[in-house]
Amino acid sequence: MYEETSTHLGVYCRKLGLTPNTLTALSLVCAGISGYFFWQRSLISGIVFMLLTSLTDMLDGATARAGKMGSPFGGILDHVSDRYGEFFILAGIAISGVVHPAWAIFALFGMLIASYTRAAAESIGNLPTCAVGWMGRLEKFALIMLGALLEWLFPTYNFLAYALIIVGVASVVTSIQRLLFARKALQDRQG
Repeated sequence: MYEETSTHLGVYCRKLGLTPNTLTALSLVCAGISGYFFWQRSLISGIVFMLLTSLTDMLDGATARAGKMGSPFGGILDHVSDRYGEFFILAGIAISGVVHPAWAIFALFGMLIASYTRAAAESIGNLPTCAVGWMGRLEKFALIMLGALLEWLFPTYNFLAYALIIVGVASVVTSIQRLLFARKALQDRQG
C-alpha cells in the first residue's frame, strides 16, 4: 500500500523533471535547515523542515521506482545522506540548550547503530533484508517531531528530552533485534 501510493507521487516528481538524486540532495538540505532552526530554538520551523526532510526522503525512492531509475549508487547515496541528515537535526537539538546534549547524542548514536547493524547484516551477511525492529526512521522522526511540538506547547515538561530518550532506547533495542535476526538467518542458511 505504502509503495503503491508513494510511487504515484514519484510519477508526478518525474513529470516535474525531478530525479531521485535531486530529491536526496533536497532532503539533506532540508535536514540542515531543520537543524539550524532547532539550534536557534525555533522548534516549529525545525519541525516543518524535518517534515520536508521526511517527505523528500520518501519521494526519492518513489521517484526511483516510478521512473525505474534505481541504482546501487543511488541507494548508497540515499543511505549516507539520511545519516548526515539525522546528524544535522540532532546536532541542532543538542547545541540548542533546549535539552541536555547527552540525550540528543544518545538518540543519534542509537539511530546510527541501528542503521549500521542493518547495513552490516545485509552487506557482510549477504542477507536480502534486515529491516526488522521496534522503530524505523520514520517513526523515530515522528516521535522527535511530536516531542518538539509538545516542548513548544509545554516548555517546562521536557517532552523533547523524553522523546530523544525513547528514540535512543528503541534504536538500541532495534539494533539488538537486527543482530539476533541476522544470527538466526545465517544459522538457518548454514542448515
